[in-house]
Amino acid sequence: MEKLINEKLVRLKEIEQELLNPEIARNQKRYIELLREKKYLGKIASLYKRYIGIKEQWADDKEILKTSTDPELKKIAESEIDELTEELSRLKGEISLLLSPPNPEDENNAIMEIRAGTGGDEAAIFAGDLFRMYGKYAENKGWKITLVDTHPAPHSGFKEVVFLVEGKGAYGRLKYESGVHRVQRVPVTESGGRIHTSAATVAVLPEIEDIAFEINQQDLKMEFFHSSGPGGQNVNKVETGVRIIHIPTGISVSCQEERSQYKNRMKALRILRAKLFDMEKRKKEKEISDKRRSLIGSGDRSEKIRTYNFPQNRITDHRINLTLYNLQEVLNGKIDAIINKLVEYDIGLEVAKV
Repeated sequence: MEKLINEKLVRLKEIEQELLNPEIARNQKRYIELLREKKYLGKIASLYKRYIGIKEQWADDKEILKTSTDPELKKIAESEIDELTEELSRLKGEISLLLSPPNPEDENNAIMEIRAGTGGDEAAIFAGDLFRMYGKYAENKGWKITLVDTHPAPHSGFKEVVFLVEGKGAYGRLKYESGVHRVQRVPVTESGGRIHTSAATVAVLPEIEDIAFEINQQDLKMEFFHSSGPGGQNVNKVETGVRIIHIPTGISVSCQEERSQYKNRMKALRILRAKLFDMEKRKKEKEISDKRRSLIGSGDRSEKIRTYNFPQNRITDHRINLTLYNLQEVLNGKIDAIINKLVEYDIGLEVAKV
């Protein structure tokens, strides 16, 4: 990361010198371009300066733990290290995002689908755990979660849950969650104490505005049904549930979470548009090159990406061989430490410890 940042800092100095040139000042277009680039590079420089300062403080506290004989001083240093480590991870993630090549969809809302896979009741329970994890993550980010369609399992969790995550940059962060998530634990239904392995599939798509991707209304078939969602007394009286089928592709989307048929139709169209856009995007990428895309960037939902091992409090992301021992924290929505490493890997930075 340091090499890339140093290149940016060198470029910042070059721009500052260029802006002093009267010729540049007279060329308004070029002047504005340089100001924009200076603002972008200045943000990187500011974050990196803060990162270096905190890293030095972190190193000082580490030295105190190693050499000091004062118990109180060591206790203070130990407490600071935890806070500083978390701040370093956050700053590293911000810097990595600034260094990464811009993706037009990264700033968009995200559409997420979680489906129970192999493992029966336990897989459905795990799908519910993942839904709560992303809900808490979104809450920490100040994003909004809106349910689109749910199929609860008989005992607990979900057979399938579809929801919209609304917030700036939601897709850019959550896109790395696409794939098969595997859990290893003793199910609540297991009396013998044996560890079972179950799985759930997560799909993440960017929400696409209608002006960016238009759907031919003649290609759509709409069906209406009695909602089993939170429609209260309306459930048995009004067909508020909506199913939209895209005839050329056969893609079907349902929504039943709203009391209003119109609102359910609008939500379903948002999901359908994202799926069709994703399909077209993948088709074009294949036409451009049959070369295998990077594992992180592909969002291939057939890949096993992560294992959650409860007996060992361990979580492993198989794409970057990252293992952490804070499983409960991750399930409580603290997944930035993993996502930051995936971002770094995605843009070619070494996945390294602080």
